Amino acid sequence: MVPLMSRRRFGKAICAFAVVAGTQRTGLAGENTANVPSPNPDAKPIVYPQTKRDAVVETQFGVSVPDPYRWLEGDPRTDTDVASWIDNQRRFTTEYLSHLPGRDVFRKSLVSTFDYERVGIPQRSGDRYFFTRKVGGQNQPLLVMRDDAGQERILLDPATWSADDTITFAEWRVSRDGAYVAYAVQDGGSDWRTIRVLDVATDKVTSDVVRWARITQIAWANDGSGFYYSRYPEPKPGLSDASGLINHAIYFHRIGTPQADDTLFFATPSKPGRVNSAGLTPDGRYAIIYSTDDLVHADVSVVDLEQGDQSPRTLIENSIDRWSAIGNVSTKLLLMATKGPERSKIVSVDLAASKPVFIDVVPEQDAHLTGAYIADDRILAIYFVDVKFEMRRFRLDGSPDGVVKLPGMGSVHAVFGEPGNREAFFVYGSFNQAETVYKYDVETGQLVAWVEPAIGADLASITVEQRFFRSKDGTRVPMFVARRKDTVGPVPTLLTGYGAFGLSMPPAYSAMLTPWILQGGAVAFANIRGGGEYGAAWHEAGRGLKKQNSFDDMIAAAEYLHVSKMAPPNGIAIYGDSAGGLMVGAVVNQRPDLFAAALPSVGVMDMLRFHKFTGGALWLGEYGNPAREEEFRNLLSYSPYHNVKPGKPYPAVLVTTGEADNRVVPAHSFKYSAALQASDLGPRPRLLRIGARAGHGTGKPAAKVIEEAADMLAFAAHWTGLKIRG
Repeated sequence: MVPLMSRRRFGKAICAFAVVAGTQRTGLAGENTANVPSPNPDAKPIVYPQTKRDAVVETQFGVSVPDPYRWLEGDPRTDTDVASWIDNQRRFTTEYLSHLPGRDVFRKSLVSTFDYERVGIPQRSGDRYFFTRKVGGQNQPLLVMRDDAGQERILLDPATWSADDTITFAEWRVSRDGAYVAYAVQDGGSDWRTIRVLDVATDKVTSDVVRWARITQIAWANDGSGFYYSRYPEPKPGLSDASGLINHAIYFHRIGTPQADDTLFFATPSKPGRVNSAGLTPDGRYAIIYSTDDLVHADVSVVDLEQGDQSPRTLIENSIDRWSAIGNVSTKLLLMATKGPERSKIVSVDLAASKPVFIDVVPEQDAHLTGAYIADDRILAIYFVDVKFEMRRFRLDGSPDGVVKLPGMGSVHAVFGEPGNREAFFVYGSFNQAETVYKYDVETGQLVAWVEPAIGADLASITVEQRFFRSKDGTRVPMFVARRKDTVGPVPTLLTGYGAFGLSMPPAYSAMLTPWILQGGAVAFANIRGGGEYGAAWHEAGRGLKKQNSFDDMIAAAEYLHVSKMAPPNGIAIYGDSAGGLMVGAVVNQRPDLFAAALPSVGVMDMLRFHKFTGGALWLGEYGNPAREEEFRNLLSYSPYHNVKPGKPYPAVLVTTGEADNRVVPAHSFKYSAALQASDLGPRPRLLRIGARAGHGTGKPAAKVIEEAADMLAFAAHWTGLKIRG
């Protein structure tokens, strides 16, 4: 998998644009002219704020597709109609939610489930450790340094950066000598970054300011003279934040110099829609460059930084496979490789050779390899066995060397290790254990908690089991169910999943969903196709023209919960965010009868125009290209915005988005919500909650996270019948 955070260019549109008067030609509902909000959650009928409906129709491949709410794609900073519509929706939803019972109870419970010491994986420089820490009611994490005597010093405290705690740091990296920390400032949840540099000795921020970074790593040069990063060109004045992104490139910034002097390191001008990212091997000798159209498959190049000629040397080109470097031993580079539908394996290539020849080191195993790391003189490899983690040890020649015994049935992530250093770290967590940093001695095999968080919630009362169910085509799909040990019989259930981009949903602690379990409900995590739980084949089975498999899996999960009497009739709420929000929208359109409530969050809801906004073109490989007829018809068949079905009773729907989301722009949620509110879908509410100074999720202050989660859980509880105990 390409080691990049989150999601090509759109080809020539094969469509004719028309503005016509008259009736609509597909399923989008008619105009809603009501404008008086109803304050009572159970009032009937609900009268929504007025939403203008334009007579916009696009004809593509002979299909006329209405888009009456396209005007909601406007930028509210300059479009007063959109800004006014947002204000009306906010007032309506706020008034409605204020009357729901249980919000205060959930809010208090969320405070307790978020109230624990969250420590990130440490970065080591000599005898010093650098790590993030977030405790209790802190809205944003601190960056802390611990010296060899155990003394700690706070290096960065975002609480001092803004009055509303919406400015924080995201990516960060310590120079190899520990003299500097480069950190990316994130404002209001935006995906844009401004990189600053802290002088560790003086606690002073240097004059270095690096703007317009996005989808970036920070990779320090061995001598600490500067770092590599990725950025887009500065947007042209007046360009909407939702505009498409092109010409991503890697630069080198030298400390103490203006950004205008930064050196272009790597770019792909012939393929301007690509995302390019660079990381360095642990010894700092080689820069590994990934260049990708879809954030899954990537070309891989390497630069030997010890040589005078720093032209990139291509190792893998036009790849349909998945590659990721894990480290080097001298000139031998080790990589994870996934070829086609095979499970991943570890290979090596000698960079000193004139031509790259890849040799298997750890061949394909009986389980799915999700990550591998070099620590001391061993490889620590993370495998999935039916979505349960195993950590296996191998010598550098690939011979097996035992296993690392994990604390339980949970998730391992953020492993840190270095060649020649016996000390390794990783983060482990499960549904009933908060994320804990463990230190592992590679030589002795000793595993101890480096930081063991105390938490105010009773996680010992939670039990987890794994179930399997059959999807529509007979595929066996796993699902974890977490509930209180003392619950019996069917209980209201939150069903969640993701199923996209090869990302998995293993057992992990959720401070947001735990209050639902503690109130006596259950949470079901369905490992649907499109994810990476069983490797590339599982992902391929739920992407592109096979995307419907993801939705069929989720529908089958809900049916299983009902048939097995784990959930009562009318007792399931479905939740998902981002690609999971798309999943919720599609599944609810197809089978609204299965759910009492739906919580689609920051979802991709317009599958015919997603590629036109910000980095959405990077998702064409995942979802399909609307400019190709077969893919267009497939996308149209499930696009949530285009498939709202008037005349069918829908569950209660609470759509959530952030006004500053420039990854999945809020227009997706705006248009989808307008279509829901304008349709005859029965008496249950269809609400839109729009977070202020909030983006796709990262960087959101804890207080905002808790307020949003309390609204969502109270809404789901009200409509599924979960009884709230004060």
